[in-house]
Amino acid sequence: MFDGRWRSGVDRTTKPVGALLVNIGVKADYLTVFGVVMSAVMAVVVGTGHLLWGIPLLLLAGLPDLFDGPVAKAAGSASVRGAFLDSVSDRVSDALMFGGVAWYLVSRHDGETALLPMAILAVTFLISYERAKAESLGVSAKGGLMERAERFILLGVAFLSPQGLVPVLWVFFALVTITAAVRFRSVWIAVSSTSKSVEGSGATVAVARQREVIEARLRQWRQERLDRRQLAKIDHRAKRRDRRLRRNGERHWQFDRIKAWRDASRS
Repeated sequence: MFDGRWRSGVDRTTKPVGALLVNIGVKADYLTVFGVVMSAVMAVVVGTGHLLWGIPLLLLAGLPDLFDGPVAKAAGSASVRGAFLDSVSDRVSDALMFGGVAWYLVSRHDGETALLPMAILAVTFLISYERAKAESLGVSAKGGLMERAERFILLGVAFLSPQGLVPVLWVFFALVTITAAVRFRSVWIAVSSTSKSVEGSGATVAVARQREVIEARLRQWRQERLDRRQLAKIDHRAKRRDRRLRRNGERHWQFDRIKAWRDASRS
């Protein structure tokens, strides 16, 4: 939700910061790895019961995800490899953070309550997978109530009070579930309309395939004709060479007879 509404404003703000970080020698990959490390530290701190300390650590884990893109653009190092590393690191960070919350709940609540952050994590991964799969199919799947920025904010709210942690997590689970359902519906509608357009152009596709078959046969016939011509030329040259050799042999034979006759007449 925040990404769709305020992305342009955020980009204008983070662009000069990204240029500044590049000037002091910071690389985008360093920021990505730093975010994962801060997520691991936050998981340990929260798991050991220090929820309030988890809030600044959560901020440190989220800021690299905000600035690694501008740094890569400012340095001219934006690449598919960097985008892949960023995406994988985001999933690892999510797993670490919610793993820390589950650790905390196991030590201070009933065992079943610890399944709640794991359920949130599963739906969060589903949201990310829906977007990745939709984009691989050429369909946009952005937006929703709980994108990555909203998840960081709500998780920080959950850390404000040990008593309010579980209720906030239930709200968290409901919102990410709604987000996953909305994304699924939007992608389903977009893919269905694409399928109809493809079915409508089935006749065109059939004609194109038939044309490809005809063109392939024509190319094969032309190649065979060229091969026959080439073989005919080679055979013609071979026959001319044989005739030339035969004529030369007959001449040498005649010369030998004349030479032998002259030698006989002189003697």
